[in-house]
Amino acid sequence: MTVADPVPDLVAGILSGDRRALARAITLVESTRTDHRTDAALLIEELLPRTGGAIRLGISGPPGVGKSTFIEAFGTRLIDAGHRVAVLAVDPTSSRAGGSILGDKTRMERLVRAEHAFIRPSPSSGELGGVARRTREALLLCEAAGFDVVLVETVGVGQSETAVADLTDLFVLLASPTGGDDLQGIKRGIMELADLVVVTKADGALAAAAERAAADIRGALHLLRPRHPELPPQALLASSTTGSGIAEVWDAVTTAHAALRSSGALDRQRAGQARAWLWSELRGAIELRLRTDAAVARALPEVEAEVEAGTLTPALGAARLLDLLGR
Repeated sequence: MTVADPVPDLVAGILSGDRRALARAITLVESTRTDHRTDAALLIEELLPRTGGAIRLGISGPPGVGKSTFIEAFGTRLIDAGHRVAVLAVDPTSSRAGGSILGDKTRMERLVRAEHAFIRPSPSSGELGGVARRTREALLLCEAAGFDVVLVETVGVGQSETAVADLTDLFVLLASPTGGDDLQGIKRGIMELADLVVVTKADGALAAAAERAAADIRGALHLLRPRHPELPPQALLASSTTGSGIAEVWDAVTTAHAALRSSGALDRQRAGQARAWLWSELRGAIELRLRTDAAVARALPEVEAEVEAGTLTPALGAARLLDLLGR
């Protein structure tokens, strides 16, 4: 893979709102090539003063809940209201073959054609939390390009899905109108992170079931400690097909975001996220050094064999390899 654009050209293109330049810039930050990583760091540093102005919204939910359908209905309404919407849709990567589905663009036909929308599907590459490692950089690039709402759609609800909270302002959990069955499938930790729970498909024959599900979820939320003490989570109903409830979801998001901003909680949260990003980069850099260090490469087969044989604990094996770094 090559990225022909020099950093200054990408900066100029992004600041002018050029979606093709934005796409090329995200390709650059997703690259693992050493020269690309250097250029990506320069690009982010140059654009950083132009970031931070968007509402960053994480959206997750169990498979089949209709995340892509909801995002299309939600994003289309926001664009009609004058917003510019970016969607970072992280698709699952196969742990065997390494491939990913990357099908969100085909599931958001109206949104992908909208002039003021940008949709970027990216493989999760096995990252915990359902977000690609470079989603943080992609989010900043979208903000610099003038998108005032950035939606991060994660791969689903799992124990490690909480990583979405480390890069968004608010976390929206989608639930299907199946009542108790859906609650059983949603981990407590995920529910505790939710600032807003939206029961989807609340129309037609499922309308009554959706009402019951929302009531059950409200009862569950009262038993949990809210993510923000000053911001009790809500449970709302929405139909992506009819559009009912979509405006109410946006109203709830903007009200919550304004409350966080006015109280100073948003600034504190983003500062904490930046600190978490630092440690994430440190862990990645250490792992890369371990994988590319010559002394570690020579010792690794023996250490792995001893760990597999049970004659060396993983902790001591890791310590031995770390001691070899740079020798």
